[in-house]
Amino acid sequence: MPSNVEIKAVLRDLPYLTQRAQELSGSDGTVIRQQDTFFKVPAGRLKLRDFQDGTGQLIFYERPDTEGPKLSNYSITPTNDPQGLVKVLTDALGQVGQVKKERRLYMVGQTRVHVDSVEGLGDFMELEVVMKEQQNREEGVEIANQLMLDLGVKEEDLIDGAYMDLLLKNQQNGHAQ
Repeated sequence: MPSNVEIKAVLRDLPYLTQRAQELSGSDGTVIRQQDTFFKVPAGRLKLRDFQDGTGQLIFYERPDTEGPKLSNYSITPTNDPQGLVKVLTDALGQVGQVKKERRLYMVGQTRVHVDSVEGLGDFMELEVVMKEQQNREEGVEIANQLMLDLGVKEEDLIDGAYMDLLLKNQQNGHAQ
């Protein structure tokens, strides 16, 4: 199963991080609009990512809900009928909820740097160090930690869990947007 080392953080200074990501990647990034629908599963997470253009991906992943760099194992398959698949999976499994975001993707070496504007939550950044077959977790963590420094991301801004978790927590606390 492919894997990556991930971190996620609240964005305190969007212009600075965007500028640093552009410098490090040598690009203006690619804008991707996504709607993720999460489904009820006994272990891990299952989501259907709709790219809002008639294409999508069904993604299963397992990762610990801890702050800082963490290893995530995942499986992905493409679909040309994301809305139909959402309906079937909702009927079969039930939905946990949906996350809508606009993502700007920058590639820095083997790392996907995401600058995300998440509906109902705000701005975040995410690093995904896409692990090569011969690399171990420690190498991925080292790359993630160095990129955190290069991008000006502080330890206290790191978050655990997924955007879906944050949205659900806000709903439970009466902060639904």
